[in-house]
Amino acid sequence: MPVFSSADRHRVAVLVRHGLLPFELGMVHRLFGRAVSAAGEPLYEVVTCALVPGEVRTDADVSMNVAHGPDALREAGTVLVPAANEADEPQTDGRLGAHLTDAFARIRPGTRIASICTGAFVLAAAGLLDGRRATTHWQAADRFRELFPAVELDPDVLYADEGEVLTSAGDASGIDLLLHMIRRDHGSAVAGEVARGAVVAPHREGGQAQFIRRPVPEQRGASTGAARAWALTRLGRPLSLRELAERESMSVRTFSRRFREEVGMTPVRWLTQRRVERARQLLEETDLPVDRVAADAGFGTAASLRQHLHTALGVSPSAYRTTFRGTVRSAPEGSG
Repeated sequence: MPVFSSADRHRVAVLVRHGLLPFELGMVHRLFGRAVSAAGEPLYEVVTCALVPGEVRTDADVSMNVAHGPDALREAGTVLVPAANEADEPQTDGRLGAHLTDAFARIRPGTRIASICTGAFVLAAAGLLDGRRATTHWQAADRFRELFPAVELDPDVLYADEGEVLTSAGDASGIDLLLHMIRRDHGSAVAGEVARGAVVAPHREGGQAQFIRRPVPEQRGASTGAARAWALTRLGRPLSLRELAERESMSVRTFSRRFREEVGMTPVRWLTQRRVERARQLLEETDLPVDRVAADAGFGTAASLRQHLHTALGVSPSAYRTTFRGTVRSAPEGSG
């Protein structure tokens, strides 16, 4: 879990190619640019670079001038590769062209590398995804599997985090990935402020379905939205599936089916994720003992909280709190 102090701006280099989607470039600058410390200091520096400095064509019938070449990758702590709609070598034959090979050779070992949408083809062609779990846009999944059979492709998720290498699905899921990276670096409070400033959802779990057949309820059809809103105000107490279904006057079976159609996951998984988010918020923003955090988030016991937090993030509550708050003033929390 990389963490950067507010005095140390983390450099992000965005490697663009002809056919760039301006939206994908803009959201990287916008979201990372909104991340600031408690003192208001920028936490990231974002630099756009191209394979060859100069004009880069976009898919919006405009071009942009990129001042930086691939040398900018040498100083980056994170390299991001967005999609490009013009024909390029990785999507055609799965191999890196000379310019991309040269660019990737400049990236320092240990640099975090991520892709948005079909930028995953570039990472796969560079050999960075072999044996790893990855995702890309669901419409490109068949071609990706054909070219890169050594990659564990999961086209049903919004993004995949493999530590130093991360991939995301279609355009908007890039927002989810960027917020996830900010949250991983600086915690939920910073990521939440970035999301609020950009007026986007603060957190969509990477395992959420990439393609939901009915994202908006049918006209006059029943929805599970009221039950979700009701549950969010009662996370600290037990909530049964039957209780949630009754809020919408549905059977458990109908509610579960409709919930999955609308949200892309089961009610139980959704509820667990919301409780993990609540626990993270309390660990970052309060000095409450871990037992109290567990109770307020709906996990009941510190042991249950530890298990769920470790499953989701690979850390204990005490380690998470120390990472994002430093030495806290709370009472001893036992084994954490």
